[in-house]
Amino acid sequence: MILRRVARPLLASIFVLGGIGALRDTQGHAKAAEPFLTETFDKVEGLVPDQVPRDPATLVRIDAAVKIGAGLALASGKAPRLAAVALLGSLVPTTLSAHRFWQLSDPGEKQAQQIQFFKNASLAGGLLLAAGDTAGKPSLGWRARRAAKKAGKRADKLAKRAEKSITD
Repeated sequence: MILRRVARPLLASIFVLGGIGALRDTQGHAKAAEPFLTETFDKVEGLVPDQVPRDPATLVRIDAAVKIGAGLALASGKAPRLAAVALLGSLVPTTLSAHRFWQLSDPGEKQAQQIQFFKNASLAGGLLLAAGDTAGKPSLGWRARRAAKKAGKRADKLAKRAEKSITD
């Protein structure tokens, strides 16, 4: 459908550009994310495996790779639902670390960050729609329910046949 061919690249473009920007200025993004990362890792101490990197610059690079890779996948229609979920998973921590308007006292800066926060919330809504879009095909849930219903009917038929053959 033409709508998907236009909407997916439009939605993905901000993530691809954001990922490229993060790679170009890794240290700046890492500095901005560091307070959030420190606070978050302190809260989940002992729950996160030691293999998970804690270095802000490394995490920014990983996030950038997810944004670029999943953004290109969404834009090209390759595994678009998985790509949308990956982008959503990247968007949440990015938003919470970069747009903490509730901690600001300067009214102008607070308003600017609030706008960015809600822009990202709007993007999250678009990603949720993309993640749920089956492109007109039945969802996995529908297929599973249908298969279970068919299996139940077959089991009933087999049980009736078995019962009939026993009584004969």
